[in-house]
Formats: sequence, structure tokens, C-alpha cells
Amino acid sequence: FDDPAVPGGTTMRRGVPAKRIDGRLVTTVFDLMLASYGVGREGLPGTWPTDYEDPDAPYTPAWQERITGVDAALVTRIAREFARNAERTEGRSMIVMGAGTNHWFHSDQIYRAMLSLVVLCGCQGVNGGGWAHYVGQEKVRPMTGWATVAFALDWNRPPRQQASTPFWYLATDQWRYEHHEPSDLASPLGTGRLDGMHVADCNAQAARMGWLPSYPTFDRNPLDVAEEAAAAGREVADHVVSELREERLGFACEDPDDEANHPRVLNLWRANILGSSSKGHEYFLRHLLGVPDAAATAEESPEGERPRDLRWHEKAPEGKLDLFTTIDFRMNGSALYSDVVLPAATWYEKHDISSTDLHPFVHPFNEAVPPPWETKTDWDCFLRIAERFSELAGKHLGTRTDIVASPLMHDTPDEISQPGGVVRDWRAGECEPIPGKTMPKLVSVERDYPAVFEKMTALGPLVEEAGVGAKGVAWKPAQEVDELRKRNGTVRSGVAEGRPKLRRDVHVAETILALSGTTNGRIAVESFRTLEKRTGTELADISVECEDERLTFGEIGIQPRKVIASAEWSGLESRERRYSPFTANIERSIPFRTLTGRQQFYIDHEWMLEYGEGLPTYRPPLNFAPAARERIAADSAADGVPEIIVNYLTPHSKWSIHSEFQDNLHMLTLFRAGPVIWVSPGDAEAIGVDDNDWVELHNRNGVVAARAVVSHRIPTGAVFFYHSQDRHIYVPVSETSGVRGGTDNSVTRISMKPTHMIGGYAQLSWGFNYYGPIGAQRDELAILRRRVSEVEF
Repeated sequence: FDDPAVPGGTTMRRGVPAKRIDGRLVTTVFDLMLASYGVGREGLPGTWPTDYEDPDAPYTPAWQERITGVDAALVTRIAREFARNAERTEGRSMIVMGAGTNHWFHSDQIYRAMLSLVVLCGCQGVNGGGWAHYVGQEKVRPMTGWATVAFALDWNRPPRQQASTPFWYLATDQWRYEHHEPSDLASPLGTGRLDGMHVADCNAQAARMGWLPSYPTFDRNPLDVAEEAAAAGREVADHVVSELREERLGFACEDPDDEANHPRVLNLWRANILGSSSKGHEYFLRHLLGVPDAAATAEESPEGERPRDLRWHEKAPEGKLDLFTTIDFRMNGSALYSDVVLPAATWYEKHDISSTDLHPFVHPFNEAVPPPWETKTDWDCFLRIAERFSELAGKHLGTRTDIVASPLMHDTPDEISQPGGVVRDWRAGECEPIPGKTMPKLVSVERDYPAVFEKMTALGPLVEEAGVGAKGVAWKPAQEVDELRKRNGTVRSGVAEGRPKLRRDVHVAETILALSGTTNGRIAVESFRTLEKRTGTELADISVECEDERLTFGEIGIQPRKVIASAEWSGLESRERRYSPFTANIERSIPFRTLTGRQQFYIDHEWMLEYGEGLPTYRPPLNFAPAARERIAADSAADGVPEIIVNYLTPHSKWSIHSEFQDNLHMLTLFRAGPVIWVSPGDAEAIGVDDNDWVELHNRNGVVAARAVVSHRIPTGAVFFYHSQDRHIYVPVSETSGVRGGTDNSVTRISMKPTHMIGGYAQLSWGFNYYGPIGAQRDELAILRRRVSEVEF
């Protein structure tokens, strides 16, 4: 148990009912949960809470009141009402949350606690009940068709799909400024598995064991490594394993500051990484772009706290990128820093499709007017790049063999390749390096680089040969490919001769709709028939009423059309019923995609047990207070201006959609036009700040300059700085740093939790946009002070 009064946490000894079977002591997960949460029962030994009002026993309502400030009686009342409502309505109690939950370092424990509540009350898989995570335009309902085109699965497999958080953590050198060790958070009952490891060591181990993807994978070009294998007369996988054993080949993530491993080209599309999503903004500027006046003042990790598996370069590189290109229709923060900006069409100037988790329809974008001037649609932008790339590839690359190191994926046999949750690192001699078992799969892929443009403009043959699908269910849509030949036309010559065209954005939309069960009734029925073979239960009837439905781009252009129930997703829906997740699992007995096939409370992976997180447990925010107090002491000695430490929170913006529209005149006039920090009256009074005064918020990561909004809505000890506030509207020069104030992410940095890196183990196996490390920043503390000098722009 985490106890603020006891560094490293404390333990309690409690009894559980148990039996010995074949020499093994056995109990139930339910009994373990009751013991962990302090639910005492007659005859069981140990230290137990006296009642709900016991303030010293973990998990009682009185105990949580000291942490959250929420009245114990209110907690008891809400809990009983939630459970009683679930009982009366057969599960229609729901927890709705937004993105903020996923921004805390221990977000996985918060989620698991919520899931435990709805599962124990029988709410999961019930319309109107369960757990709902809403973060805007998140759900790609026609998943299979989209993934096939987006990742070029019709021509080559496997794709390179990156875990983005570790990539940026290494590329922006934030790992060099890490000041907490994974073992700091270990349970007192842990075995010391993470002792001496740095967060970057955990990532390196996850990469070499196949838990996480890591690209670039090796410290040499995989095209050259494949040629070496051919010259030696070896299979590619055997050659790579041998080179790794002999340490002639290394993992790039173990030396991210070597010039050979730097990212050189960044193509940004449909994102504003510098103005919106770059946690650790100032580190992006310094190390990725080489901006000389980045405001981060953090000191690098001292020698005893540096990674053991990563090579340390005494001088951190700055300006790793050679080319930064942005495709956008706005001159946002990222475009301002870019070498090249390609003007993009807006949603009124192109054809596209859209879907969301908030309603069951597929929407079209239609071209009201052609893209003006040099503006191009997204598809045309990439076609132009692919066409020129193919021309150059004919001179410089030709056809080469590539090596893709693919992680142990969820919904594949890979997820049972490391049984029991036992960690065995081949580098440490704990097992043999076996591709696809104890390390990543090593797959040879032929790359016909001069044909990239031809392949991009046609649907490839792997659609019928290897099939398409999602979440472990696959099918071969030969009929749909024939229909696409008629609808899109066919390529007349070259490597794609006879294949359906993907020359225009409309062709791509038609292909996505044709290959997805949610938009093609025949595919939906086929997906359930495929799943029937695995479950042994009848399922095709779920979608049979829609078997003849086929959504086309023309039809959804007339009006948005409702999607169809498909095995691509876990919910049941029909003409009379709305989608709700896991209803198919509950009502049709489809196994959950977990180790047990059931909804699972207990996780026995070694790293989870090392953290004491086999069951959901309370974990407090990371402790950044000592560093903040040291900074305040230094500032006070320098100028004596009053300062306070606050928890820095960045909720979704009130007057924009991420960074979009924030600089629109209508949006700017709705409030105060420019960056503002919301402060509680008590905190404002403590530092002599009145409403609309200029203030600054700073820590070792950077500084923000803004005006104060003093509001009773803000709790004491916290400030709100709404996210995605770019730094090009009404941002003054900071008196703290001497350079222009930063964005909402200037005082944040990436903090990765090792348990999020676990892979190769059932539901904890990696999947694209499914499970992996997040760049948590909600635990961050900053220092708030009133500006005393004249405001300068």
C-alpha cells in the first residue's frame, strides 16, 4: 500500500480462504480482492478496518477523504446508489470519462479501478451501462478497409507501426533528464526485478524482448544487414541473431544519440505536434529542431542515475532533423517551424469519410469547391511525394530486401509466446534469443522502391491472397475486389496491371467502405462466420438482416448511413439497437480477448507484481514536490517575488478543437484572446494576483506566460491551462526565461511507466493504438508567480 508517511510504501498481513490441491495452495481472485480492499470476514486472521469510518485503514471511505477531500459519507452514498441502480436496471450504471484520466502516470490503475466497479456491478456489456471513454473523433468504424489502405497491407506485410511515446522520449533526449527510477515505485514485496534500471533501460529491454516495436530497430541500415546475410549465405533471421549475439549489431534504442540513429526527416500531417501534442515541448525544440533559445533548464541525470543499457554521449545532440515538412491548411505552431509547408485542402475541398464513437453513422466529406491555388487534397499530396520518390528510387535504390522487426502482437499466437508472465531477457543469459518467442519476429520484405507510386495508386493482391481483417478475425474479400474493379476502374499496365485503381480520394473511400464489415453487410456476416469457427457458437445471425447492405460513397453522400454490427468490434447493433461495447461478449458468449477469455481483475505478470499491481490499487501522483521546493528557494533568494507550487492540469480547450480555431477571431473574442491560466482565489491571494494580471508558470521543463483568470471553480493547489494554446497569439516575452513564453506543453515532459511497456502476454501484448506507453503529464508540478516587470511582446 502507498502510504505518504512511509517512504516506499507499507504492507499488511491478512488471511484469505485457501485450499491445497495437488500440493499447491489455491485461492480465488475474489478472495484476494476482498483481502486487498479490507473487507474482513469472520475467522480470517490479520489487521482489518474497524468500519467505513476507520481513517487509518487503506480503501475505507474515511481513508480516501484525507487524500481526495471528498466527504466519506458522500462516497458511501454514491457507491451504494451506483450498485443499487445497477441491480434495479440490470446493469445500467455507467462511468463516463474524458481524456484526462489517461494523462496520469498511474492511469492504468485508475482505469482498472473503474472497470472493477462496473464489472462487479454487472454493468459491462449492457446498453446504458459500463465504462465510456470519450475523447472526440477516435473511432474508425470501417477499421479493416482503413487499415488495409493506410498501412499498405495490400502490397507488403508486416508494416512498421511505432509506439510513438518511446520514440519521442528518445528522439527528443528527454531520457537524459530523467530523475526518477523505476524501482522507486516498486512494492515492498517486490523481488528487485527493476533495481538499477532507468526508464530507458526498461524500454530497451521491452524492445529487444519483442514487447514493443522500436524503429529504427538496429544501428545499421536493415537493407545493408539483409545484403550481408545474403552474401554470407544465411537466412536473414539467423544472421541478425548471430550479429546481435556477437555484439556486432546493436539496437538503435540503446544509442539514440548516435548520429546513425537520429530521425532525419519528419513529415507531419493532420497534427500540430509542436503547438498541441509535444509533451516536453522545449526538449523538442532543443534536441529535435536545434532551436537555440529553448527554455528548458533541467539538469541532466547525474552519473549514478544514468541508464545502464544505453550509451551516454557527454554532449547531447541538438538539431537532429534535416528536414521538417508539414501538410496543413493553417499556419500553426508546427508549420511555423517547418522547412516546407504543403498547403492542404480543407474538408469543403476534398472527398473523405468520417466516423466517431459518439454516433453510429459514417459521414462523407464532399468537394464543394476544388482545392484553390496550389492546395492539394491529402491523398494528392502523398501521391505527388510518392511519384517523385519513385523516380529517385529508380536511380538510387532499386529493389532491395528489408528486415522488419515486428513485436509480439495482440490477437495473434505471439501473445502466448512468453507464458506465465515470466520475464526472461536473452541479453542477460536468461534464455536463448529466438525470433518471435523471446525477441521480435524478424521478417524479410522485398521493397520495390521504384514501384511505390504504382502500388500506391492501386489495390494490391494481398487483399485476396492473405486476406484482411481485425482483432484476430480475417477473411478474403475476392468478391469485393471484383466490385471495386468495376467501380474504380482498373490499372492498364505495370506492376499493378488489372488491379482496382486508387488514383483519386474517392477511390480510396470506396475501397475502405467495401472491405469493412461495418459498411458492407456481406463482409459483416462473413466476419461472424469466421468467428464461429473459433468459438463454436452461432453468430452470423447478428448481421444477417443487413447482409445485402453495401454502403458506397455515393450513398453516404445522399445522407449519412448507419453502420452494421461486425466482428471487427465487440458491440451488438441493429436497425433498432444502438452500439454498446462488449454486448456481443456478454449476450453471445464470445470470449474476451484476455488470457482467461473472461473479464480479468488479476494480472500475474512479473513486472505488475513487482509494482504491487496484480490487482487494481491506489497509486498517488509522482512526487515532484522536492524539486519544486528547491526551485522556489532559489527564486526567493534571487528576487523575493512570492511563489506557490501548483498541480498543472491541461484540460481540453474550451474555445478550439485541439489547436484548430484557437486563432479564429470569433473564438478569440469569446473570452480574453490569448493564453490564460485559471487560478483559485486562495492561490491568487497567496501571491498577490488579481483577475487578469499577467502571471508566469515555470519549472525545470520551461515557462508559460499568460493572464490569470481567478475563478472559484478551480480547486486550491491546482491551475488549469487549457491545452493546445499555440504561442503565436498574444504571447509576451517571459521575465523568467528572457524568451517568448511557451505553449501548454512547455512545462511538461514525457513520463513513461514501465508496466505500460509489457508485451508478449495475452491482453498486455502490443497493438497499434491499443496498448502501450503513454506520455503522462498530469502529475507535473509547476511554480506560479505574478509578473513584476513590464509586459513586452
